[in-house]
Amino acid sequence: MKGLILLFSLLLPALGFAQNYSIDWYKIAGGGGASTGGTYQVTGTIGQHDAGGLMTGGNFSLTGGFWSLIAVVQTPGAPLLRITQANGMVTISWPNSPTGWMLDTSATLSGNPPPWGQVPSAQYQTNATDAFITINPPTGNAFYRLRKP
Repeated sequence: MKGLILLFSLLLPALGFAQNYSIDWYKIAGGGGASTGGTYQVTGTIGQHDAGGLMTGGNFSLTGGFWSLIAVVQTPGAPLLRITQANGMVTISWPNSPTGWMLDTSATLSGNPPPWGQVPSAQYQTNATDAFITINPPTGNAFYRLRKP
C-alpha cells in the first residue's frame, strides 16, 4: 500500500505538467496538379491553404483558394489558340489568317463528345494580326477550341 501511495505521489506532479492538445479546426481541401510560368512551378496538394489567404515571402506571394482553369484545346490543323491575362481580364486570341474558324467554349471536357457551344462571332474583336475575345475570368473552368464549320 505504501508503494502505491509513493507511486501516486510521484506521478501527481507530472500530471500537473501534462499538456492538453486539441485540433480546434481543420480542413481537407481538394487540389492537385501543377501550374508553371517561366522557370517557376506551383503544385497544389490536398491540404492547400484556405480560400483567399495571402502567403508572402521574399519577392513572392501566393493567394490560396479555389482555382479556376481557363485552357485551350488545340484543334489539329487550326490556327494556334492563345490565352493571356492582363489587368484582371483574360484574352483568348488566334491569328486572323486563315479565316473561317469559329471559337467554341465548354465548362467541361466530360462527355462524348464534350458539350461545346459556339461563342457568338459578334463578340470577336480584331486587330492587324489576330481575332480575339476578352472576358472576365470565370468562377469555374472554361475550355476553348477553334472549329471549322
